[in-house]
Amino acid sequence: MAITKEKTMRGALRRVQVGNALSAFGSGFTLPYMFVYVERVRGLGSLTAWLVFTLFAAAALVVLPLGGRGIDRFGPRPVLVAGAVLTSLGALSFGLATTHWTILVAAFLFGAGVTTCQPALATMVVRCSTRTTRAHAFALQFTLVNLGMGIGAMIGGQLVDVSRPGSLTLLFSIEALMFLVLAAVTGTVRLPAAVAVEDASAATARKAGGSDFRTLLGDRPMVKLSILAGLIFFACYGQFESGVAAYATSTVGISPSALGIGLGVNTFAIVLLQMFVVRITARRRRTTAIAATGLVWLAAWIFAGVAGLFHGGSFAAIGSMMMTYALFGVGEALLAPTLGPIVADLAPARLLGTYNAAFALVKQVAIALGPALGVLLVGAGLSTVYLAVLSLFCVAITVAAWRLRKVLPAIADNATPARSKVVTGSQQVAVLATAA
Repeated sequence: MAITKEKTMRGALRRVQVGNALSAFGSGFTLPYMFVYVERVRGLGSLTAWLVFTLFAAAALVVLPLGGRGIDRFGPRPVLVAGAVLTSLGALSFGLATTHWTILVAAFLFGAGVTTCQPALATMVVRCSTRTTRAHAFALQFTLVNLGMGIGAMIGGQLVDVSRPGSLTLLFSIEALMFLVLAAVTGTVRLPAAVAVEDASAATARKAGGSDFRTLLGDRPMVKLSILAGLIFFACYGQFESGVAAYATSTVGISPSALGIGLGVNTFAIVLLQMFVVRITARRRRTTAIAATGLVWLAAWIFAGVAGLFHGGSFAAIGSMMMTYALFGVGEALLAPTLGPIVADLAPARLLGTYNAAFALVKQVAIALGPALGVLLVGAGLSTVYLAVLSLFCVAITVAAWRLRKVLPAIADNATPARSKVVTGSQQVAVLATAA
């Protein structure tokens, strides 16, 4: 019976990973070109382009609380299918939109769909793994997403022509199709069934009528993790395609083609190092890996500063920026097997969807706010200030990780050897609720 269940979990996880990789492949076609598509191809200006990214965060604020409750009540599978279909509709609308209002509506639909998919996928990964295999599952998911997105971006770069709006419409249509594939592949996944065993505190909270949101806010480790996650996603992911790109092209003066190579270096670093990093972090505390990420990213910003001391076409300038992108990839590889499993271990079994949705909300808001800092400071010629601020953020990540260790349960910090083969959804010995 145990062998059959383990095979079911592995098969379900493979389908989730494949579907996620294919959707990332579709996103790679459009993500690098969204800003230029709105501003130049449709001629709607930079303000509308900025509003598009702001609406992504606004959509997250609206749908993620509902999505989290939906996952906990109905299971992750139907929520994921609904999110994938909504994303497909948003992507197709994006490709056809020609006015300010239609493109903003498309942006909201797209953002709502993507942010609905994220916690549902994370919950499915947890449901299809054990505590001993979960870090590897999240790391593999992150690797496949980056690989799929990188391949999609390379192919999309050969098809895109900003002088032909139809070429961008084609890219958005491909993305829409890939999210329908995600819905088809994951919508038929048979998730392992398990019986939830609530701990005493969870049962008491339910009888007392405590809300899910109040329970989450009263979870001190989760609140501290959310603050740390905000720093992480603001300082790196929120800068990756905005502030860093603006600094590299305007301050350092490297060419757009060299910038594309930098993105490839980042993806290559993740794919090359991810499974190796998983083996290292499996024997260490997760907070140690997060603290190390802050130091690695600090080194990345130092290399970015060095690049600014040289001419854009010089080997030193280009090489330093390539090191910046590579070190970002190293940090991302360290985070992939740590953040998701911590959330899974902190969440009570009945609130796994809510916790994943809250974490996704923090991520989306931080990523949406990040570009504002980069565009503001770099655009104003304050590149040195920009680098200094982001360096301080990296130091703050390391400090916050050490402070999180003081309140994080041992099992969530990987300080306790995993002995159970069952799927766990919290720091208690509890398995997840009913199958979707």
